[in-house]
Amino acid sequence: MLDRVQVYFEDALRFFEESIKEFEEGVRENNPYKIRDSAEKAWNAVVQATNALILKFSGKLPSSHWERRRMLRELETRVSEIAKLMFRDRYGARERHLHEMVFYEGNIDVEDVRYELERVKAYLDDVGRALEMAQRPS
Repeated sequence: MLDRVQVYFEDALRFFEESIKEFEEGVRENNPYKIRDSAEKAWNAVVQATNALILKFSGKLPSSHWERRRMLRELETRVSEIAKLMFRDRYGARERHLHEMVFYEGNIDVEDVRYELERVKAYLDDVGRALEMAQRPS
């Protein structure tokens, strides 16, 4: 199971790297499609990192966004250190802003997208720390 957790988290990091590259290209070229695609890649980074987090702590893999939110709620209820990081709220915020507003609706404010990408980076950093925390002996 550890290998699958690592694969999901490494995918998250790679999708985030690609989202940054595509965002920078989109801004430089004034290409809204690249900016929208960068938002979707960043959103997928959040999804993959969340999969890693949930799999690590529960041994289960969610099959939908709804199930991820439910499993994050359950995880936050059981693990106080995870609750403090508010992953469920942050997951929902990235879903709304990146996936729905930017990618699907095409609402592009370059500075807002840049801000959201920073939030994704913080989310990934926190997931990485949580995964490390889970590996340490009690």
